[in-house]
Order: sequence, then structure tokens, then C-alpha cells
Amino acid sequence: MEIVVCLKPVPDAETRLRPRADGSRLDPEGVKFVLAGYDESAVEQALLLREAIAGSKVHAVSFGPPRWTEEVLRAAIALGCDTATAVESAGEEAGDPIAAAEGLLGAVEGMPHDLVLLGKQAGDDEEGLVPGALAEMLGMPHFGYVVDLHWDGAAQRLRFGRSAEAGQETWESPLPCVIGLQQAWNDPRTAKLPAILKSRRAPIAKVSPPAPSPERAASVPERFALPPPRTGAKMIAYRTPEEAAQQLVRILKEEAKVFP
Repeated sequence: MEIVVCLKPVPDAETRLRPRADGSRLDPEGVKFVLAGYDESAVEQALLLREAIAGSKVHAVSFGPPRWTEEVLRAAIALGCDTATAVESAGEEAGDPIAAAEGLLGAVEGMPHDLVLLGKQAGDDEEGLVPGALAEMLGMPHFGYVVDLHWDGAAQRLRFGRSAEAGQETWESPLPCVIGLQQAWNDPRTAKLPAILKSRRAPIAKVSPPAPSPERAASVPERFALPPPRTGAKMIAYRTPEEAAQQLVRILKEEAKVFP
């Protein structure tokens, strides 16, 4: 099985973000970019499928500015991906979700792809639009919010669950298809030091960005702003838990105006 896993570089959760002076976008200076959380699960799922299906390969693909995509692709190689391909975005940013899907399309079409895996959504904008958009462009069926993904060799089909409001649905699908993964069989593995060192020397293929589609209207962010600073905590003096609860309800109603 030829498995392609698509990755998005996102700011590290511990990075302190700030907008640019004009407020037009986030300032990437000094920001560390890492694999998105759900993309980590997608890499793990791809590696588990490769281990379960003899002769399989995992190809990592990322779209965005080179200084960001290289880091996440080398992280994927250190975890065990066989090849890595970077698609350079036209500008400093990775663009809107449809632009990202178009960028990934140019790389995926040029390599074998029985199964395309992505995280169900990225950890920065949380939009979750790229898996479905990429599937539409590839002309392949798409399934999102997938868990417990397995390959049934006898039936030659994928079997998996999908999270739904009423619980978990059970699905199956032949190949090829695009999967927006929510969770792998187990937690993502950790790269070992020799693999990390080896990944620093691994080749990364480069693919030119596609020409923007004239039919598509790109989404452009208008303004980025930090939330207002916190005003500090208010301590409540009390003798019993019941008294603390009564005071808290009074403050929420009379001062914070949270309750009528």
C-alpha cells in the first residue's frame, strides 16, 4: 500500500504569539513550528498500517514556507516516514485551506497514493477543510473524524470508526480514499536520537507551487489581535464550602453580570 500523509506546520503550543505591528497577520519571527497534533496521529496511523501490510511505504508531504515545512518533514522522517516532499507556498504564509489543498494536490498527484491520510483539522485555525477539499480535487471519497482505522486484507477494504454525536459509527471503504484522522490505534511514537540525527541529512524533494486557480476566491485575514489581558483573581473569604458557593453565585450575578 502506498500511503501519503499530509502535514501542516503549526506554531508550538508553548510559543508566545503576537500580531504584526499593522495587525494584518501573526508575526512568525522567533516562532517554532511543529507537527499539528492530529497530523502526529496521522503519521502514527500511516506507520502502523505500513507495519501491518508488507511492502507498504509512507510518503510525507507538506505545504507552506520552506523554513517551516522542512522542520515538520524532518520530524516525520525521524518517526519513520520513507520519503518527504515539500511544496513551497507562494507567499510567507501557507495560505487559506483551499490554497493548501491545491498545493498538496500537485505533490500527491505526482506520487503513488492508495491512501491519503491527514489530521482531521490543524491545531492553529481548527478549520478542518483541507481533507475534504483535497479529496474533491483528487476525485476520491473522503471520510473525516476517523478512529480505529484498520486494513482488512481478506476483503481488501479499510475498516474504521467515525465519531458522531450519538456515539461511534462503523464504516468500510475500498481504496483509494482520503481519510481525515482523529486518532490512531495508539498514541504517537517518539523519535529516537539516532533517527533524529539521520533525518537531518535525509533528502527532501521540492515541488513548485501550483498556479492559483482563477475560479477560486482566496480568503484573506483582516486582523489578528491578542485577547485582552486578564484583570487578576478575586479571593473569596469563607468558612464552609456552602458559604463559598453562595458568595460565588452572588458575585457572578451582581458584579460579573453573568447570570440574570
